[in-house]
Amino acid sequence: MENLKYQILIVSCLNIGQIIVGYSVGWSAPIIPKMKDVLDNPLPEPITDFEASWVGSLLYIGALVGPYVTGVLANLIGRKPCLIIGGFLNIISYVLVVTTKNIAMVYAIRVMSGLGMGITTVGNIVYIGEIASTHIRGILLTSTSIIGISGTLLVYVVAPYVSYVTTGYIALAISTLHVFGLFFVPESPIYHAMKENELTAAKTLCLLGRSEDVMKCLDAFKKQEETTKVQDWMEIFTIKSNRMSLFITFILGAFQQLSGVAVVLFFATTIFAQAGSSVEPHIATIIVGVTRLLSSLIAPTFIDRSGRKILLLISMAACALSLSVLGVYFYLDRVNNTVVKTIGWLPLVALIVYFFCYEAGFGTIPNAIVGEMFRTNVRSNGSALAITMTWLVGFVLTTSFTTMVDSLGGDVTFWLFGGSCVLAFLFTYFCLPETKGKTLNEIQEMLS
Repeated sequence: MENLKYQILIVSCLNIGQIIVGYSVGWSAPIIPKMKDVLDNPLPEPITDFEASWVGSLLYIGALVGPYVTGVLANLIGRKPCLIIGGFLNIISYVLVVTTKNIAMVYAIRVMSGLGMGITTVGNIVYIGEIASTHIRGILLTSTSIIGISGTLLVYVVAPYVSYVTTGYIALAISTLHVFGLFFVPESPIYHAMKENELTAAKTLCLLGRSEDVMKCLDAFKKQEETTKVQDWMEIFTIKSNRMSLFITFILGAFQQLSGVAVVLFFATTIFAQAGSSVEPHIATIIVGVTRLLSSLIAPTFIDRSGRKILLLISMAACALSLSVLGVYFYLDRVNNTVVKTIGWLPLVALIVYFFCYEAGFGTIPNAIVGEMFRTNVRSNGSALAITMTWLVGFVLTTSFTTMVDSLGGDVTFWLFGGSCVLAFLFTYFCLPETKGKTLNEIQEMLS
């Protein structure tokens, strides 16, 4: 029990980085209104809608590159140095927030935060997947999503009421604490085993309270021949269990993005204003943030008990339903139905239900599944590939969202998002294996 506390302490330290990841994701929602305003604007003049959409989506450009930095460096210099590099990038991006002079700097901030976010997210998933004991791996992996959400909530709650520069100082304080903490975290035992430092690997596993896993861990590496960088990349596609891992994690992630989650997050404040909702946009955005945080606590409670699959299925079905309802509201609004005036609360309720059900499974479990897939030598690269392909889908969606709403209307847009949740449900039901209570090696055997 003592040593489980050590695992939890390490993960808490890594999760300070996840607060910043969430903060960066949510930052644009309350900041864009500031930049369109004349009063609290760090820029010489207010930004256009076109510039605003780039402030939202440039985060993804950095986030697409970040995971490959982790993928390449994690096997070369270790998991821990990658986490520290990600932390420093976050510090740099929020130093830029404090010193912003023009729109180009804001773009740089978004790309840099994205880079830090990509390195941190994949680094954390790989590292936690490797240090955690089997019976709490699901809980520890889903915790990264939950803490990310609380970072987004923090920026939603604070940013509308403080100056632009203050949002930078807050993140800067958290990032600095994160990097400081990382220096005290041990290197992953799996990395040591890979580099044939068997003694260090065994020591670290005992420190983590996993002395019974020492032989399993070292044996797994004796069976694997030394592979080169190119082979590591090739094996994602040539070895069946890796191919299956990539297929499952990417399709799940793509559906996750196609349910419109990034769009709703980046443009939450704008969506409520557009829906002419009877609730003040900033307040509505905060309510959504609180909902996400509360419901994300559901997944870790059940993930190692009832399993991954059933939680995902319930979550996807409920998402499809609430998005369809949101579509109906936009439809009634477009045809000027008189009912709309009496149901101004509906968009908020539909989005609360959507986020509640999304974070209870669909939003948190795919991340945990990424941390359980792939063989050890390709885990960093495989996770990077799966996550960046997912984010690419998100980038395309966020960049085209305003165009979609203008040309298709809010109703059709949200019905399309709902439809993708239905497809996700079918995919999960027929293609996803249950990984509850299995060791990483057993999961690989099952996939091949």
